[in-house]
Amino acid sequence: MKMIRKNAIMLVIALLSSIGGAAIYKNVFEEKQSSQVINYPNPVSLAKYNPPAGSPVDFTPAAESTVKSVVHVKTTYANRSGSGMNPLFDPYGGFFFGQPQQMPKQQSAGSGVIISNDGYIVTNNHVVEGGDEVEITMDDKRNFKATVIGTDPSTDLALLKIEEKNLPFASYGNSDNVKVGEWVLAVGNPFNLTSTVTAGIVSAKARNIHILDNPNLPSIESFIQTDAAVNPGNSGGALVNTNGDLIGINSAIASNTGSYSGYSFAIPVNIVKKVVN
Repeated sequence: MKMIRKNAIMLVIALLSSIGGAAIYKNVFEEKQSSQVINYPNPVSLAKYNPPAGSPVDFTPAAESTVKSVVHVKTTYANRSGSGMNPLFDPYGGFFFGQPQQMPKQQSAGSGVIISNDGYIVTNNHVVEGGDEVEITMDDKRNFKATVIGTDPSTDLALLKIEEKNLPFASYGNSDNVKVGEWVLAVGNPFNLTSTVTAGIVSAKARNIHILDNPNLPSIESFIQTDAAVNPGNSGGALVNTNGDLIGINSAIASNTGSYSGYSFAIPVNIVKKVVN
């Protein structure tokens, strides 16, 4: 009987010891271990891209900086001796009525881009070709007489100069880095509407449209094609990227009507830089 009681006491002690040990382990070791566990977020997610809010293309900085460097170019063709009457009505060429008379002055208009603060301006050769006087009107309405420094019919480029300092000018970009699908702005003076800005994308590069073909003159065509609206009067204006960097000089349109109908073409600025230099 004494032996049974002794064994029962030892069993109770052992049971209490086990319960106490388990409690200590739970409160100390498991708690300590759990404090060292780092729960990482689930690395698996859906492959959906959510663009940041409020990130549309902003054209305003490029437009504001470019319109100040784009000028209106007016070319005047001096009086030329004529018959004094419309030849359709004077089969004798005018001399039947005495002294030949003067034909009225003629003008054409286009655009140009200031490329230095001391007044050098790039435009198209066809804007000033054959002209006797060239007048520049800036965005702030100031007028200057321009000197034709040089022309290059093979690339349809011309360099002008006005005598003025501290002018706003366009910074050269790199037309080799232009990508198809990139947003661009065309800035010029279509239909004598000064400081006009249109937007589009680059549709193609290195386009040859045979507009400069001349059997007596080699031509260089590697146009940047865009769908930015360009019309008569835009010739010689700026094509810029969204940073406002000059990447081309607008030169031609593809049209059956003479007005814009889908595509326009600009001379890459890397060609412009070589010709100007």
